[in-house]
Amino acid sequence: MDWTRFLFRFDGRINRAKYWLAGLIILCWMILMAAIVAAFDPRPFRFSIDDIFKVVDPETYRDVSRADLPLILVKLIGTPLFTWVFAATSVKRLHDRDKSAWWGLPFFVLPGLINQFLDRISNDYIGFTLGLISFILATWGGIELLFFRGAKRTNRFGADPLHVPPTGRPGWDQQRELEMPAQKAGPPPQWHVKRGA
Repeated sequence: MDWTRFLFRFDGRINRAKYWLAGLIILCWMILMAAIVAAFDPRPFRFSIDDIFKVVDPETYRDVSRADLPLILVKLIGTPLFTWVFAATSVKRLHDRDKSAWWGLPFFVLPGLINQFLDRISNDYIGFTLGLISFILATWGGIELLFFRGAKRTNRFGADPLHVPPTGRPGWDQQRELEMPAQKAGPPPQWHVKRGA
């Protein structure tokens, strides 16, 4: 498998299993980076999806101290890496579903932005409505990418990743392997009964 293409490029298609694998790889990277940080700094540390959208939030930068710089540095390295891999694999999975990459906006970007600024909305009805919209879009996107089967044919984004092209040599003929010769009644032909015995 070409891991660079799989994790970092946006072209082509991947199936559900590879999308789940990419999520597992991202999770393992996050655990590794959190363990490295925990070894040097005892303060609680975590990665979250909110880190992606905190970049556009001015509140994030108000209370930054020098003691937070190592944690911020790790997040500055980790968050773009994880976001890139997630975006690349999500786009390829959307391509497998025969959807353009623009579907990432309602599935991921819009719910993330709504959730980042939801606590600053003073009107409860508007906040509830936006929260519900965010939940529905994120759930729809998750179900679409994690559980639905990709297009079975070649689409505008490439060939079906589950299609195995013929190799030109005959494949396994199951019927021939399971064919049993007809049985005859009596002893096998190599057994001979002596006459007169």
